[in-house]
Amino acid sequence: MAEHTRANLPPLALHVPEPKFRPGDAVDFAAVDVPPAGATRRPDTADDARSFTDLAYGLVRVLDENNHAVGPWDPRLSPDMLRRMLRSMALLRAFDERMFRAQRQGKTSFYMKATGEEAVSVAAAHALDYEDMCFPSYRQQGLLIARGWSLVDMMNQIYSNSADRLQGKQLPIMYSAREAGFFSISGNLTTQYPQAVGWAMASAAKGDTRIAAVWCGEGSTAEGDFHSACTFAAVYRAPVIMNVVNNQWAISSFSGFAGAESTTFAARAVGYGIAGLRVDGNDALAVYAATQWAAERARTNQGPTLIEHFTYRAEGHSTSDDPGQYRSAGEPTAWPLGDPVKRLKDHLIAIGEWDEDRHVAQDRELAEQVKAAQKEAEKNGILGHGLHQPLDTLFDGVFEEMPWHLREQQAQMIAEETASGRPWDRK
Repeated sequence: MAEHTRANLPPLALHVPEPKFRPGDAVDFAAVDVPPAGATRRPDTADDARSFTDLAYGLVRVLDENNHAVGPWDPRLSPDMLRRMLRSMALLRAFDERMFRAQRQGKTSFYMKATGEEAVSVAAAHALDYEDMCFPSYRQQGLLIARGWSLVDMMNQIYSNSADRLQGKQLPIMYSAREAGFFSISGNLTTQYPQAVGWAMASAAKGDTRIAAVWCGEGSTAEGDFHSACTFAAVYRAPVIMNVVNNQWAISSFSGFAGAESTTFAARAVGYGIAGLRVDGNDALAVYAATQWAAERARTNQGPTLIEHFTYRAEGHSTSDDPGQYRSAGEPTAWPLGDPVKRLKDHLIAIGEWDEDRHVAQDRELAEQVKAAQKEAEKNGILGHGLHQPLDTLFDGVFEEMPWHLREQQAQMIAEETASGRPWDRK
């Protein structure tokens, strides 16, 4: 283009995303498009991904304004299943509250709550088979709780105490429970995505029937690992469910920095030829239905599904974070999709299968259950009281077969501890 022509053009400008509300601002989520419950169509799981691109831009919802389950995505769950899901979500919330207090009391260094996101993990856990392998991020402790994993064992890991099966090698809340189909959490963002796809590919290559499910936050979709995983999943039609938890905030960066102003996160699937669903993440029935649908698709060799869970992080990113420094205090209560625990409770009450008195009694019972588990775990020590593992265990669990030079170093360390008169009891 000639120089004189360019002179007539306006200067280029860079768009820098800005959150709509800052501390002190009044909150108005009127711009958030919330379609009526039951309005989103439900295609056959065998349909070609290109035939339902619209689902990546809509919102799968089941619970309506009157707390009833409506529309084609209604999973028609029994009252017993609904109560089990409600109990798991309430137990997760009670667990989070007590571990948050434990961190504030100096008993551990770090904790992350799932407040407002309980349905994302709990409903999915109930929709998956127990044998399916889950590759969580760091806010899916509800998977373990829904699968009946020991609260004491989880607390031992949080405290890095003498009963911590991971021997203090992981940061608090980075659990690992192979027996519960719960892959080791990594602090590095989205490494679990290619791992999950690889595991799913291996399951298919062996002719197994188990599928994989993986979770990450919306901010992590900007990581290269996310896109590498999508490529492999699409090319090989890996039997995997790829969950993106869009809770609006990646620590202190709002979702616009990851692309939320341009399109939905479910739309990431469109370019890869992957089935994409956008789901009301605070509607436990919608999460269950979408996960069940995606699981059937994966098990029948129709390929992967990417599910965006549209939800909201009600509290701070972690105990190291103060959300009051970067977002309006009114956001959590103004969020238009409500509280997932309350919505499921209200649904059960609406169908005559629950009541407020029973709910209060259950909350009290679960609080006592968590308190008792905490007392049991603290018998094994707390992080604030120093090292609980023998120093030479730093060699354990690193190699399947320890190299000779490390065996020598371990033996030397044990000998020096013994000679010092302060040997560790490794029984």
